[in-house]
Amino acid sequence: MGWESLGDMKTDLFGAGALRKAPQNNHANVVHQLGLEIVRGTLPPGSLLPGDAELMARFGVSRTVLREALKTLAAKGFLLPKAKIGTRVLERSCWNLFDSDTLAWHFECGISREFLASLSEVRAALEPEAAALAARRRTEQDVSRLYVLIERMSDPQISPEDFAAVDLELHLAIALMSRNPFMHSITSVIEVALATSFRLSSPASGSVRILEVAAEHRRIVAAIDAGDAEAARAAMRLVIEAGARAVAEAVS
Repeated sequence: MGWESLGDMKTDLFGAGALRKAPQNNHANVVHQLGLEIVRGTLPPGSLLPGDAELMARFGVSRTVLREALKTLAAKGFLLPKAKIGTRVLERSCWNLFDSDTLAWHFECGISREFLASLSEVRAALEPEAAALAARRRTEQDVSRLYVLIERMSDPQISPEDFAAVDLELHLAIALMSRNPFMHSITSVIEVALATSFRLSSPASGSVRILEVAAEHRRIVAAIDAGDAEAARAAMRLVIEAGARAVAEAVS
């Protein structure tokens, strides 16, 4: 993902479709429906999927499409096919929780307080380091773009939807600025965490709070601009901790 794709982002952080477009083909539909059923527990760990004939009839797909869909779910850690036995649903510990579809399915099924806490812990472990790396590896173009986003975020008349989109764009941009390819893998975690946070407790509910949150994010950008890795790390940590507290209060 580059600056161009970030600029074109049309994410709606207030709906269940925030993290992913609706399935556009038969393969995607099979993956989506079975993935949701596994995350929801309709297909519990240890259970066997229905046979191919039953699934083909249910989804109206060919054997080839069904097999490709099951391979996709197996690659995400959801399924394990075994000859002469069938395709078994794996334990949750096997699932790839950094996968964007996996996170989206959790979002659609309803995220628990424990899952939200885990998301915040992962963000606190990784995003401050991404900010520190961004401070070391920034370019003038990078920093200029961040200030543009901060100015948009600071508009007291900004709508909750636009505020959420700008907030997400800023965090994803900083992850990209780290120029560490492994940091890119956390973008799905950032997205689902912010999407859930804004649904539960939007900081854009009043002009005073908007300016407070914008100021917190401005400190991150200023530290990155100054090349101060430690200050960027600390400022990002404070933002994540504040968001985690707001979500915890909303679900308590």
